[in-house]
Amino acid sequence: MNDALYSSEILRLAAEIPHIGRLDRADGCARRVSRLCGSSVEVEVRLEGDRIADIGLEVKACALGQASASVLGANAIGASVREIEEARDALGAMLKGAPALQGRFAGLSALESARDYPARHASIRLAFEAAAEACANALNTTTLTTATG
Repeated sequence: MNDALYSSEILRLAAEIPHIGRLDRADGCARRVSRLCGSSVEVEVRLEGDRIADIGLEVKACALGQASASVLGANAIGASVREIEEARDALGAMLKGAPALQGRFAGLSALESARDYPARHASIRLAFEAAAEACANALNTTTLTTATG
């Protein structure tokens, strides 16, 4: 195992993923799979307005993908859809050399050590990409329901 990549913080996060499991009622859902390594993350969300009221995660990923999902799960409730999208974009930028994230999802800074391992980036981004897509799906469903209901 690469000690520089798999720090004790990454391993701790990977072991403590909150909100594992499906929701009784989800407004939106999305699943993302890394073609390179086969890691997958499925995210279900329930929204109240434009904020996440509940989240469910199914994570089948390496420790890096699990650590990212852990940060998402620990901090998503109460986050706006915009915050999720911004975190997704900032995470991708951080992996390419931008400064570490601040604020609600600052825990993602534990994954800075993965910058030098581009083959791992897709797995790290899965949870936030799926969360952003699940939120978009939830908003589209809400819009359609309101428009037709």
